[in-house]
Amino acid sequence: MLNLSVLLEDSARSHPDREALVLGSTRLTYAEVEAAANQVADLLVERGVRPGDRIALSCPNLPWFPIVYFGVLKAGAVVVPLNVLLKTREIAYHLRDADVSAYFCFEGTPELPMGAAGWAAFQEVAAVEQFFLITADPAAPSPIEGAETLGAAVAGRSTVFDPVATAPDDTAIILYTSGTTGQAKGAELSHANTMLNVVACHRMFRSLPATDSHLLCLPLFHTYGATIQMHAGFSMAATLHLMPRFDPKEAVRLMATEEITFFAGVPTMWWALLSALTDEVDVDRIARNLRIGVSGGASLPVEIIHQVRDRLGVQILEGYGLSETSPVATFSDPDREPRPGSIGVPVWGVALKLINDDWSEVTEPGAVGEIAVKGHNVMKGYYNRPEATAEVFRDGWFRTGDLARRDEDGFYYVVDRSKDMIIRGGFNVYPREIEEVLMTHPQISLAAVVGVPHPTHGEEVKAFVILRPGAEAPSEELVAWGREQMAGHKYPRIVEIVDSLPMTATGKILKRELT
Repeated sequence: MLNLSVLLEDSARSHPDREALVLGSTRLTYAEVEAAANQVADLLVERGVRPGDRIALSCPNLPWFPIVYFGVLKAGAVVVPLNVLLKTREIAYHLRDADVSAYFCFEGTPELPMGAAGWAAFQEVAAVEQFFLITADPAAPSPIEGAETLGAAVAGRSTVFDPVATAPDDTAIILYTSGTTGQAKGAELSHANTMLNVVACHRMFRSLPATDSHLLCLPLFHTYGATIQMHAGFSMAATLHLMPRFDPKEAVRLMATEEITFFAGVPTMWWALLSALTDEVDVDRIARNLRIGVSGGASLPVEIIHQVRDRLGVQILEGYGLSETSPVATFSDPDREPRPGSIGVPVWGVALKLINDDWSEVTEPGAVGEIAVKGHNVMKGYYNRPEATAEVFRDGWFRTGDLARRDEDGFYYVVDRSKDMIIRGGFNVYPREIEEVLMTHPQISLAAVVGVPHPTHGEEVKAFVILRPGAEAPSEELVAWGREQMAGHKYPRIVEIVDSLPMTATGKILKRELT
């Protein structure tokens, strides 16, 4: 038997009084989280949920997310976390595609009425038998007529529950890919996939103290936040300080007042944190406590790495992974000096190689190829999509769609998504490389590069840039500067200065919306 819920159960047994979840004035111990998750599991089993049933969850970073998440696992069911920004039509698609039988949904806020959207989707999909509305106040009546609240459903239930037996290869989680091409697909991750990725995290973060304190800004519905911080954090009996929505000013306040030792984010979060380190912030106090900084989800500009090291005294460690790889596939080697710009080396139990379109291996150091991954972390496949699964697998290797190079010492460097690569006049142009150069300009704070149609070259290089506060730099000047810094086929002929960039709920820049 192997059930991912043991991550919570063991810490609750060993450290029952240690704080597990903190959000504002709410501070729950491991014993309290375990008891609440047991009530959710008892509810599901009593309502007829069977091992292997898919249970959807729409909830921001609130204590209810891990409580429901681990309760579903305890019941032997499969968690299907959904992006909190999905609209009714999109939610209904996911409910149908994953053959969901029960759905937990947070009531939302006036700005983000998740509950109303989720309730409408539930009513569209007849196969979903049960709906539980998560209210901010568990004792509050349902704000949606006809919807049962989770608080009412678990009231008075037993806080003791014996987890349903599951096998290591049983599916534990179905994570939906972002769906940048075609419809989103559900990656099936087993209990073993995820548990062994947690073991890899232990090896990656072994320098953390026993009283580790995470600031959890990454959305828990995404694999990055779920594994790196919730799964790994619970396994180490860490204290997780939840942020339902990332706010850089509030983040630096919490880092100082709550003595945060661990912060993980996407590049745009690190960029925003730097901007929030004003004279009013006790930067020295943050730096004294912060032990590990992690970046993933997208390529991190080297300039940001240098700025964080200068301001906070911590070397950001970079890793790489996808929903399909549980997610961690590579990470900075803790026994070797980090190399800025590198995603590190394969983690424990995982192998990587670079391949061409025909799956032949790219072996020459420095040559670019598509990353392929093999190991305990690779998903079982895409739920109910055997053809899509077969397209990305060969002999146990999973092809990622990401382009990278490998140096002579075995360190990998992501070049770009294969779909993001620009072909200008027959030359391959990698947006990440251009972005790295633009970020060194003294007036530029953030940059995103895309390809736009061109009548003779096929595609032209276009850059969207955010300037530093108070900076002024005409587009023509930035184009001229780029011409001096980069080869003729690389520098952006078009530069558009913007106040913000479109981003996903996980903080990644939505390049498909940039034209």
